[in-house]
Amino acid sequence: MFLKIFTVFAFIGAASCAFAGEQPYNEAQFTKAISHGQPVVVWFHASWCPTCRAQQPIVDRLAGSAEMKPVTVFVADFDKETALRKSLGVAGQSTFVVFRHGREVTRSTGETDEQAIRATWEKAL
Repeated sequence: MFLKIFTVFAFIGAASCAFAGEQPYNEAQFTKAISHGQPVVVWFHASWCPTCRAQQPIVDRLAGSAEMKPVTVFVADFDKETALRKSLGVAGQSTFVVFRHGREVTRSTGETDEQAIRATWEKAL
């Protein structure tokens, strides 16, 4: 019985990871995605930021949605990813930088309306 329960929970955990479109920023993976022209959103997040906390459930819903499945969402720690911040010219946390075909197409800072965030992300597709 224990093995059966363990197997079910393992499957649920694996399935949730498979559908989650967000991942911690990784320079090599980001560079690869951009160079291959994949749709990418980089979210500059800070744990201390109230706007980021308000964005989190929206990001989770969008990243896990079927329509956004092709989009890779990299979560960049605003305080740690200073080189990335500088290279992209990002001045504030709670910023989404959206790429399509290897080029930045739009960005948004401080937005907490789900439809507005969705519209921003859709530009990656």
